[in-house]
Amino acid sequence: MPDWLFKIADIALTLFLVYLVLFVVRDRVAVRLMRGFLLLVLAHQLAALYGLPYLSALLDKLILVSAVGIATLYQSQVRRILEKLGRGEFIDLLTPSEARGINPENEVLDRIVDSVKDLSQSRTGALILIETTSTPIDQKDFLRPGVPIDAEVSKELLKSIFYDKNPLHDGAVLIRDTRVIAARILFHLSEKTGFRQLGTRHLAARSVTAQLDNCVCVIVSEETGSISLAKRGELNRPLTSSELRELLADYFKSGDRESVTTSLSDFSRRLKSQGKDLLTSLAHLKLPFIKKD
Repeated sequence: MPDWLFKIADIALTLFLVYLVLFVVRDRVAVRLMRGFLLLVLAHQLAALYGLPYLSALLDKLILVSAVGIATLYQSQVRRILEKLGRGEFIDLLTPSEARGINPENEVLDRIVDSVKDLSQSRTGALILIETTSTPIDQKDFLRPGVPIDAEVSKELLKSIFYDKNPLHDGAVLIRDTRVIAARILFHLSEKTGFRQLGTRHLAARSVTAQLDNCVCVIVSEETGSISLAKRGELNRPLTSSELRELLADYFKSGDRESVTTSLSDFSRRLKSQGKDLLTSLAHLKLPFIKKD
């Protein structure tokens, strides 16, 4: 087989692996990161091809640092990929996470909103993290996983957890489906400049929703009693209890999770188009690494 076919196969397998990682991570930021990473790899190959040793060496180190940075940023997803590969669950890697969360017609949503309304009126600080997909949040992603609760969501339970004399009030609660999974959870706080002007609860909410793509976070300010909703690192505030319910209901009803499916489809179409252009160019240009028999 001609050497240039091996080169093309190498490129195709690399792109496939990149696409697989993006499919598993399913994060919009990851799409942009991998695009930048691929550009670095391409620039490195071109520098090596045209005999630019210093630039090639610099890009080589930059690629290594970038790979470590991406792996650190998405350590939970990387861990999940490696675990599934280790168990031989290759099909599961290509199975998208099903949308899940609170049924907007279910009274659980009313219980959450009613408790938030009461907490707001009494100016009791609260932080409620709600999962939105069938893939559960790995509590190893938290600074402290908190105290297991595993109880049905109720207005009384949420109000009692955040009562300032309750030892569990300091931190967040995690809601999965219709159950409170844990309380007194602590999140890693972001160092982003735009986040530093926020209070601790709002900072924690923006940080965790910026890090994790499958959740939303409801915040009640202890100082003002204002209600906020964080999603993908963005805050929507101040909200009334009715506005909060409408946002949550619309979110879970419409599945408005800004999935990266469109981004991935667009990414794959571009790769396909650019791949065809590359093959066409290789067929007409006599590049150094192509040796015809």
